[in-house]
Amino acid sequence: MQIIRELTALKPAVAGLRGSGDTLALVPTMGALHDGHLALVAEARAHADHVAATIFVNPLQFNDPKDLARYPRTEEADLAKLEAAGCDLVWMPTPDQLYPPGFATSISMRGVSDRWEGEHRPGHFDGVATVVAKLLLAVRPTHAIFGEKDWQQLAVIRRVESDLGIGVTILGHPTVREADGLAMSSRNALLSADHRGQALALSRALNEAATEIAAGRPIAAALERATAALRAGGFSGVDYIALVDADSLEPLESAREPMRLLAAASLGGVRLIDNIPVTLEQQVGW
Repeated sequence: MQIIRELTALKPAVAGLRGSGDTLALVPTMGALHDGHLALVAEARAHADHVAATIFVNPLQFNDPKDLARYPRTEEADLAKLEAAGCDLVWMPTPDQLYPPGFATSISMRGVSDRWEGEHRPGHFDGVATVVAKLLLAVRPTHAIFGEKDWQQLAVIRRVESDLGIGVTILGHPTVREADGLAMSSRNALLSADHRGQALALSRALNEAATEIAAGRPIAAALERATAALRAGGFSGVDYIALVDADSLEPLESAREPMRLLAAASLGGVRLIDNIPVTLEQQVGW
């Protein structure tokens, strides 16, 4: 597995992988890798001849400098996991390589970025859109794989690729969960043992709301019960629980496929997000 740290070494390394016309799938990450990330690598291997990954904690998408500072960084373990997963190349740029002195260009998002995370984290999706565009343009993969746990982020990235005509196929991979239903996330490592158990209230609340909505019960009441369940379960703040159109991310007042339940709430100072698809008359469960 090639480990690239300098931008000048990236182009020849990628050219070596694609020299015979082979396809290349990219898995962008911010490190602190878990089995969810490795599932993206496996998905990438199913779609391309070679797999590249990036590890870069992007300062542009953090609203709080303290949140950026405490984001987990586990470089040695991450590289071992990627090599074992069959990754061919890892690019690990430093901030000054992506945002050199004088850097003045960024992407301003609208539409799918306006609500939900966009409201609670101003500028976050501008940072996501900017860094993903730079990563895709630098690596020039044929495919890029992103997890569906960050459903709104996936929608933003698809919009960026389409609007800018970058020429990369964007693929989503279903959320990978622990056996008890908690969505895998690098932020889970910040939870105390007690809060880790309480965190299950998030996936459970979504599951129960989805069951109610699929059965034809009133949406507003189902969302209210889900919010109350989170607060009763120990979450100190619930930013939102919403049923949205899966494509536009606009809230739905009546059930209409395709739809998605989105949620964000804080527990012990750690902000968690999750989402699940909802289909009419579905049987919901992990």
